[in-house]
Amino acid sequence: MALLLEEITRSVETFLKLKTSTQKPYVDPNLDPVLLVPGIAGSILNAVDHDTGKEERVWVRIFGADHEFRTKMWSRFDPSTGKTITLDANTSIVVPQDRAGLLAIDVLDPDLMVGRESVFYFHEMIVEMLGWGFEEGKTLFGFGFDFRQSNRLQEIMELFAEKLEAVYKASGEKKINVISHSMGGLLVKCFMSLHTDIFEKYVQNWIAIAAPFRGAPGYITSTLLNGMSFVNGWEQNFFVSKWSMHQLLIECPSIYELMCCPYFKWELPPVLELWLEKESDDGVGTSGVVLESYRSLESLEVFTKSLSDNKADYNGESIDLPFNWKIMEWANETKRVLHSAKLPPKVKFYNIYGTNLETPHSVCYGNEKMPVKDLTNLRYFQPTYICVDGDGTVPVESAMADGLEAIARVGVPGEHRGILNDHRVFRMLKQWLNVGEPDPFYNPINDYVILPTTFEMEEHHENGLEVASVKESWDITSDDNNSDGAAASSVSSISVSRTGDDQNPRAEARATLTVHSQNDGRQHVELNAVSVSVDA
Repeated sequence: MALLLEEITRSVETFLKLKTSTQKPYVDPNLDPVLLVPGIAGSILNAVDHDTGKEERVWVRIFGADHEFRTKMWSRFDPSTGKTITLDANTSIVVPQDRAGLLAIDVLDPDLMVGRESVFYFHEMIVEMLGWGFEEGKTLFGFGFDFRQSNRLQEIMELFAEKLEAVYKASGEKKINVISHSMGGLLVKCFMSLHTDIFEKYVQNWIAIAAPFRGAPGYITSTLLNGMSFVNGWEQNFFVSKWSMHQLLIECPSIYELMCCPYFKWELPPVLELWLEKESDDGVGTSGVVLESYRSLESLEVFTKSLSDNKADYNGESIDLPFNWKIMEWANETKRVLHSAKLPPKVKFYNIYGTNLETPHSVCYGNEKMPVKDLTNLRYFQPTYICVDGDGTVPVESAMADGLEAIARVGVPGEHRGILNDHRVFRMLKQWLNVGEPDPFYNPINDYVILPTTFEMEEHHENGLEVASVKESWDITSDDNNSDGAAASSVSSISVSRTGDDQNPRAEARATLTVHSQNDGRQHVELNAVSVSVDA
């Protein structure tokens, strides 16, 4: 029943925002430019047909996704260049550059309407920053990239250098604030290491959010052995299958670069554990179950054996996709580049990391009753995790170990991607970007102030029914109002209902919303709501 009242309240909040939606966007010309850099799988990717020139989105798309993903996105690593090349020789993968690069990192499937929040990436942050006075193409930009590639690929580094120069010129030669998320932090750090002079020329602040500076050991171990899902819930039925994703990632340098850093002094070194069935030495052929543990370097042999016969069918052709040691060699060099990175003296660095969630650290396959008999079947086992504190993907220990002189390192309770729309993160960004002191009651999206004045809630039982009521009111002030100076009132009603089932009783909620327009331009809003359900 409380959920119905929550729906009522959200409807009112939406109503209040719509009342000011006709206002012109607020633009602050004094702001310094911001460049947003996403993490793995955080950019829209389009496939371009070489013959027709037709461009079609292949990542992310929910409906009809798996076939197009396998056809256009599956690829092979070229050790001579360090680049991952699409198997379809008639296709190139590109990142859309609309909206100054923001389209590619905003809503990853713009066509999805139901459950759209599942494909939000920087969306909430972009909306928030536009409300602060940033302007797309003038002070707010995005850098999407082909996340299959290495974080130090020369082609990616050149594109990032071009982006920095373009942002610098478009903003009137103002130095840039770079905000990276997740693996985007590794890309930025690689660039800073390899092109320190360019980075220092154009960048004044770098804010890294949820960056896996020393890897995401538990998450990446199970990804290489089992694949990963980027969408949860009902959307999984229509999205890229976990197996299709696995076959792509086996040939992606970016994934290998996210593996556990073996030379970092972990408080508790990550391990891969296997319950194995082994023959005993009694000479009579009996077998027993043993638990074996492998540290990061030792586990590479397990990856090799497990994926030794991994194959994919591509257009009727069987393709071998074993653990790729050439990519592993490339990734080791990337780790060396990252380790040698130094922060330029004129650049300030800030680190925000997620906390308070169980985060995979070590991985175990099999158990005493169902041991692993053949390592090539390891991909069919469900992993169990030994977890540590983190954001659900990146352990705190890895995210904090940036190896740089940070102005601040701040832990925020939150989930790996959800941290991008956390109000505490927004307040920090406003401070570090010199947007101004945040007001806890200020909503920058619509540029008005909502001051809650009263809130009352009561619940009681009556004749087999559970009754709850809410009374709430707000005062709204805005610099831009269309009042003609006369006081007026308007009344609206809202209703929400839920049919009953075996788990939840039938419930209804109704509300009356009254808006009193004052002659000084202020508005006083009153909500009276009541919900009724069968008493469980």
